[in-house]
Amino acid sequence: MREETGKPADSGRTGHSAADILYRFLTAERAHRESLAPRVVAAVGGERLDRILESTRERVGDITGVRDNPDGLVIEGTRGRALAFATTGDGHVLDGLLISPGAYRVPRLRIPPGVRAALVRAVWVLLLAVRIDACWQAPSRIAWCGRLLIVAAGYLMLAGWGAPARLPWWIRRVVEAGALVGLASACRLPWLPMSGGGEAEPVVGAALVAVFGWFLVRARRHRWGSAVSRPLTFPLQGGNWYIVQGGGPGLNHHTPFPEQRGALDVIQVGPGGARARGAGTRAGNGSFLVYGQILHAPCDGTVVSAAGHIDDQEPGTIRYQPPYGNHVFIDTGAEIVKLAHLRRGTVTVTTGDPVRAGQVLGEVGNSGNSTEPHLHIHAERDGLGLDLEFTDVTGPLCRGRTVRT
Repeated sequence: MREETGKPADSGRTGHSAADILYRFLTAERAHRESLAPRVVAAVGGERLDRILESTRERVGDITGVRDNPDGLVIEGTRGRALAFATTGDGHVLDGLLISPGAYRVPRLRIPPGVRAALVRAVWVLLLAVRIDACWQAPSRIAWCGRLLIVAAGYLMLAGWGAPARLPWWIRRVVEAGALVGLASACRLPWLPMSGGGEAEPVVGAALVAVFGWFLVRARRHRWGSAVSRPLTFPLQGGNWYIVQGGGPGLNHHTPFPEQRGALDVIQVGPGGARARGAGTRAGNGSFLVYGQILHAPCDGTVVSAAGHIDDQEPGTIRYQPPYGNHVFIDTGAEIVKLAHLRRGTVTVTTGDPVRAGQVLGEVGNSGNSTEPHLHIHAERDGLGLDLEFTDVTGPLCRGRTVRT
């Protein structure tokens, strides 16, 4: 990725990058800030902006430049670095600004999320293959039963925690074939003695199945005890919508954040269970079935926040952006319903607009804290996430569930 740096000498050009403009803003005198970022100053307020910039200088020291790297805009100083996000209107002023509160360190080894995920899958498939092979090597019927139970526990984990629809089709087919190979090892049973080794394996296998099964059922049926005031309308229509994040602790990566603890991440899958078409996820956002799907308001209410100007991320990468990206937040009068990661330029409402359930709000995208196109939805009241409920959708809303509309 091209790296740009903001320096004062660039100010003579007719157009500027976000790095250039942010550098000029950060190093400008206080009296000149409003002319460089009128919307930012109006939205944040002069005093609060002073505190933010002072805090940034305390962390990074005297600002020496702003660079654009794969993680986002990097504010460089004499003592350290900080990540930032900035948007520009006409190429001369800042329209939006967000500065990370923590320090930024350039990764020594940058491993793309897709590569990390591929390594995890490879290890998982290898472990399953080893255990399936062990079924064919079982010295007795008792040992065979135990080893098959251990394989079953592995598949239970894969189905419950691995969100199979997110796996490439060829991995899913290999894993499915592996289950058949493991079951086929039963052909050896008539020639095996009842015992003669591996007597403890059935106990281990049964314990693993029981523990994993109990944890999975508990996490799938978890309820926080506070639900939305009335069932919502499912915001996506005319497809198969797969929940990749949802449920209780251990199944839903949102649970550590109190306001998002009941959140769902939703993608679309095709008839064969695939989430992408054509050349697959390497072809970009457009290859994902959910990308560009129409988003409908799930409830009546008033828009309390909306944004549609943030760039979509490239699949498999995350640049520093506002976490929700392009979004619409709706106040129902009893809770705030938040829909996030929308596609740039598609949001149809603005703050203060009244909305009705079913109204078009925009399209699903890949903006904000997102590695692939999906819809994030949650509801909160007094800073705590609520259990979501939808009309015409019964049963637990958890990872691995497919909602058909």
